[in-house]
This record gives sequence, C-alpha cells and structure tokens, in this order.
Amino acid sequence: MYQIKTLNKISPVGLANLDATKYVCSDNAESPSGILVRSADMKEYPFNDELLCIARAGAGVNNIPVADCAEKGVVVFNTPGANANAVKELVLCALLLSSRKIVDGINWTKSLAGEENVSKLVEKGKSQFVGPEITGKKLGVIGLGAIGILVANAAVALGMEVYGYDPYISVDAAWHLSRAVQHAKDLKTIFENCDYITLHVPATDETKNTIRAQTLATMKDGVRIINMARNELVNSKDMIEALESGKAAAYVTDFADNELLGAKNVIAMPHLGASTPESEDNCACMAVKEMTDYIEHGIIKNSVNFPNLEAPVGGVTRVLVLHRNVPKVVNNITNIFAEENINIENMENRSKRDNALTAIDVNVRPSDELIAKLREIPDTFAVRVF
Repeated sequence: MYQIKTLNKISPVGLANLDATKYVCSDNAESPSGILVRSADMKEYPFNDELLCIARAGAGVNNIPVADCAEKGVVVFNTPGANANAVKELVLCALLLSSRKIVDGINWTKSLAGEENVSKLVEKGKSQFVGPEITGKKLGVIGLGAIGILVANAAVALGMEVYGYDPYISVDAAWHLSRAVQHAKDLKTIFENCDYITLHVPATDETKNTIRAQTLATMKDGVRIINMARNELVNSKDMIEALESGKAAAYVTDFADNELLGAKNVIAMPHLGASTPESEDNCACMAVKEMTDYIEHGIIKNSVNFPNLEAPVGGVTRVLVLHRNVPKVVNNITNIFAEENINIENMENRSKRDNALTAIDVNVRPSDELIAKLREIPDTFAVRVF
C-alpha cells in the first residue's frame, strides 16, 4: 500500500480517484510515497526517503522547493489549465469592474443608508461613476496558455479587438485560439495599441515587472491593467504612480498588498482566481491522476522539474533514471546494461533545463546489483523499476 499525505484540504472528488486497494490517504502519513498540496509552505518540509512525488493542486509552485526536490529524485507536478475557466470568468469580471466603476458605485450607494430620498440622491450622483463599454475596445492578452486563450476567445465574442502575445505558444494552444485574435510580435505592439491589458504568464526573471514605469510610459493614456496571474508581474509603486497621474485609469489585481490597499483606482481581490468548487475539484482530480500515473507506471506529465515521459513500457521491465542534464550520464547507464549482457529494447532520454530522465525498456528483470550500480552513477538522483 502506498501512503499519500495531504498538506491542505483536498477536494473529496479528487481523493475518490485513489484506489483504496493501493493507497492510504491521510494528513498524518509518516512515510508518504506522494504528497498532495495546495498552498502549504513546503520550503522547510523534511522529505522522507520513500517520497516519490509531490502534486500541487494548482498552477503555482512557489511554495515548493522545486530544485531541492529534483536533487532528491522527487518529481513535482502542477495542474495547468485545471482552473482555467474559473480564472477566465474572473478576468471578464475584472474587465467590467475596471471600466464601469462598479465597486465605487456600490460603496457610494451603501453610504446613503438612512438618507431620505435615496432614489433622488442616486439619480443625482450616478454621473460620477460613468465608465466606457468594452465592446469595440482593444484588449492585449500577454500569455496564451490555457487561461490566456480562453480570455482572448471570450473577449472576441464580446466584441473586443484582441491582440495576443506569446513567443512560446504551443502548437496545441494555437489550434484553440480564435482566428480573430491578432498576433502581436512583441510587447511593444500590445503596450502602444491596447486600451486594456491582461497578464497570463508565470513569474520568471524574464516576466517580473513586465508592468513598470518604463513600460507604462509607452501605453495609451487611460490604459486599464488586469493582473490575475502573479503579483510580481506588476511593480506596485510604479502602477500607483501611473494611476495617480492619470496615465492609467484602473488596476484590477488578485494580489492585494500594503501598497495597493486604499490606492486610487485600484481594485484588489483576495486571490479569488481559482476559488470555485469546480476548479478545486478539477485541480484535485488532475493532481491525483498525475501522482498515481507516476507511482504506478512511471508516467510523467506536467512536471515542473523533470521532462514529460508518456510512452508506455515497451518491454517486460522499465528502468527509469532521474539525473542531472550533464554529459556521460547516459553512456554510464547503458554501459551497465551492456556489462550485464542485457539488450535494451527501447530507450528515451529527455531533458528539462538542468534535469533529465532516461527510461530503458528491457525484456528481463534487472538484478538488484544492476540497480544498485545505476544508483551509484555520479549525477543520478533516483532509480525506479516498473
């Protein structure tokens, strides 16, 4: 029986997919083979020797020490796209909130409680909350992954002129993108042309502070910025200054911080992007499948620290070696099989930045001695047999 540990409340819909004849799931498992987590901080988590994988029921993995996990041979998964519809709907809401001053209007109306002739006061004061319609306006979508594509397509359906920018868009993603979305070859095109800009990229060294003083200066006056992706994508100080000067008309973010709270024309939400029961169910189901596929079959899909491995076993046994992406490791692995006079039926070697995997299918069951030799190869993280 494999032990699975939960570090957060995980949707029962997802946990129901754990085969009770193979898995025992609890929040106090002492020697788990897998961990299911949402937002719990794992930076100082003590990894047990039996741990094979961690599945994050969500997209971001900032709470997980991904590099350290790789060094220990622990595969880390996330669930890209599982919460895409939930975030898309919130972005559409943000488009309207940024335009029509709905939040300000609601708060002002509440302040009239107890006043006489409220209806007359409302009619007299409503002009201060006038805002433009989104139909016919230009929307720039930065990042055309699962969420960005849904946002772009929905905005087209709402009558917006949509520009999409993503230098790394996948072929599969491109197939799902509306033909009406205009291809922006660079961020400059987005910044100079769009009335609204929405961000849908991860926080990396390349993307941090995408919205800052220098880029804001190139945008149209009255631009409206929406950030439901990552707090680090927008420089809060520069954003506030642009709002105060009138360069930007509104900023809607799912990431409140001390600088933004109370700032002019900022609508800060409490990280509601994936906060729907449907999204939590989808994320949990996807995380459980990724985990069980790896534990039982060595299949890797949506790992953030190792490459994908989805091919079925092509022999009696598969030996999976997780290792650093450096020269000579593959030669060392295959030489050990040659020394034991074992013919390799199929082999896959894949890399993902600093890490790699080598999967070898053979028609015999390798000896314990052979597996031990593989584990002794320098730069090897882990060896598993299926």
